[in-house]
Order: sequence, then structure tokens, then C-alpha cells
Amino acid sequence: MSRRFLQLALISAIAYGFALETGSNYRKIHFDAFVVDTHNDVVQRMMAGEDISVRTQHGHSDLPRFREGGLDVEMFSIWVPPEKTALPYYDQADDQIDTVKSFIQRNKSQVGLALTSADVVKLVNTGKFVAMLGMEGGHPIANSLKNLERFYRRGVRYMTLTWNNSTDWATSAKDETDSNANLQHKGLTNFGKQVVRRMNALGMMVDVSHVGEQTFWDVMKVSKKPVIASHSSAWTLCHHRRNLKDTQLDAIKDNGGVVFVNFAPQFIDSTFTAKEKIMRDRNKARIDSFSAAFRVNDDFLRDQAIAEFLKNEYRPIRPKLKILIDHFDYIAKRIGVDHVGIGSDFDGIAVTPRDMDDVTFLPNITRELLKRGYSEEDVRKILGGNFLRVLQEVEKK
Repeated sequence: MSRRFLQLALISAIAYGFALETGSNYRKIHFDAFVVDTHNDVVQRMMAGEDISVRTQHGHSDLPRFREGGLDVEMFSIWVPPEKTALPYYDQADDQIDTVKSFIQRNKSQVGLALTSADVVKLVNTGKFVAMLGMEGGHPIANSLKNLERFYRRGVRYMTLTWNNSTDWATSAKDETDSNANLQHKGLTNFGKQVVRRMNALGMMVDVSHVGEQTFWDVMKVSKKPVIASHSSAWTLCHHRRNLKDTQLDAIKDNGGVVFVNFAPQFIDSTFTAKEKIMRDRNKARIDSFSAAFRVNDDFLRDQAIAEFLKNEYRPIRPKLKILIDHFDYIAKRIGVDHVGIGSDFDGIAVTPRDMDDVTFLPNITRELLKRGYSEEDVRKILGGNFLRVLQEVEKK
């Protein structure tokens, strides 16, 4: 037997042993780690009357599943659909905050609301699940810094400056890339710059997910504190307006911020949208019949229900888990492991990647990162350490 063959055999044995060790230990590492998800839209289900204190039969999240997935901190998204105008956006956001706080109060032996990084650490150390609040879209502040300050006092710790709809003071990625949007301006207005400065002063994280490129660059010029992208992925891997280009990733690194990777198939897999259209065209009659029978007058919940109804049809076109992990890997290699984390968009997306069916599948991220050669220390940063670091830096006065 040649020396070369012996060397190759030894390398193979070591690699096989590492794979076995990783396979057996990844869950231990995951459940021992501090795990954070910066974006979840389960509040929309709560507003429809669901009790997420108990295991539910659909959707991606509830309290038992948060715990089963090893999640320590969830940032609940306060999102007011812009087409819902029966009440002012401000009041609707207030109602959503009340709903989350009611959930926390009903489950106070298991759940706590964190307002600071110190709260997070204290609650996690006592074994409680930690709820935090993030506002998706700046329209609920109704062009008022006083309203912004009140939402901060109520517990909101990041605000995504826009959703798909632009505000009077910041333009969205959707509108900046739509030739029919008829924008009066692009980027931040003077008031928009005041909003960013006030968020910095309050200790509220500025979230650049959903914003247009001009708004992004205006933010980077104005913000004196690290920014986050609470649920965005890498544009180089999937050319979607919601994703961040390499120059934007580089700017977030220079700013000390963090990009939290979004799990939405259309944001991670450039082939998904075309496949979905073909599948839905084939099933148009079934979809129309289901929609007509759907009793709840809510487009968001209807889309979620249709995806669940078509789960067998979606199964073969859902992106593989590898494609999702590619985005973590790309961002980490581009700007460093200190600047990437988890921003699932669970319950805000109708379809998930394979092997990421709901929040209980989060340990698969740990497994796959370890398999790609990331150290345990680096995996812990991605799972939650980076979030805690940026929160601490933003809240410094």
C-alpha cells in the first residue's frame, strides 16, 4: 500500500469522524447557543384571533414551537398593511402592540418582554422566552417624531423605514424600481433624516430592509450607529429588489451593522418565481374556488391559506436548504461572520425552503454551517451573538 494511499485514507477517516461528531453534536451546540430571529409576522395570526400560547395546526410559529426550535429571542413584527385604512395606521400599530403584550402577560411564567440588551440576558438566564418588538414600515408614525418616541416607549426597538409602500419621507425598494410609481422624491427627505437621527438618539435600530437604494445610501450617510437589515438576503445570489447588493453589504460592514437573512424562496432562489407561476397557472381553477370560499377578508391570511392548501404542489419547487445556507455563507465570506444573522420572515412568507418548514427546523442552520466548516464560535455569532452586539451598540447613549 503506497504512502499516498495511506495519507488519503487517513484524511478520509478524519473527515468522516468530524462529520459524525458534527451530526451528533449540532443540536447540543444549537440549544446551548443564544438564538435570535429578528423578523416574524405571527402577529397577523394573533390579530385574527389565534392563540399562539399553544401548539397550532398551521403557520410557522407558536410558543411551544419557538421553544422546540431552540429560539431564545423573537422580534415580533408590528406591521400594518397599508391598504387597511379603517383605522389610522398609528392606532392599528398600537392595537398590535397591545396584542403582543397581552400574549406576554398571559404567559408571564414563560415569556418576558425585553427593552434592553440587559433585559435579554437576564430573561434568557432565567429560562424565559424573550419577546421583542420591531415595526415594519414607518407609516404608523404618521410623520411625527413624537409618535416615533411613543412607539419606542411602548417597546419598539427597530423600525424598518418603509415597507413596500413608501412614506412621505423615505422611498421603498418597490417604488424606486417601479417606473410607474410617480415618486415626488427618492431617498430620505429632510424629515426622514430627522427620523434616523432621532432613532439613533433613542437607541432604536434603523432597519434598511425594504428600503430603496437611494434611501439606503442616505441612511448610511446620516446614521451614526450600526444599522440592521432585519430580513434581507444577498442580491448577487438572487437578483431581487429586496436583497442587498455587494456595495450595500460592504457599507453595512463598515457601519458595524448586521444583515439578517430572509428565508423567502423568491428572495433566495432566482428560479422560484417562474416555477411558482407555472404551478399556480396550472391550479388556477382550484385556487379561485378556494379563494371564493375563504371566509376571512384579509389578503395576507388568504395567501397564507392558499399556500397551505397547495402544499403538495409547492413541495417539488421549494428551494433546497442548501440555497438558503448559501446566502448565510456568501454574506459571511463577503463581509465577515460578525455581520450576519437570522431574519426568517416566518409567518410573513407563504412558502419556506425545504427542511425549514417552521421554527422547529432552525437547528438545521447550525448543522449546515458546521458542515461547511464554520467554527462553533462563529456559528454562535450568526445564531444570536451578532444581534446582541449590535443591540448593545445602538442603545449606548
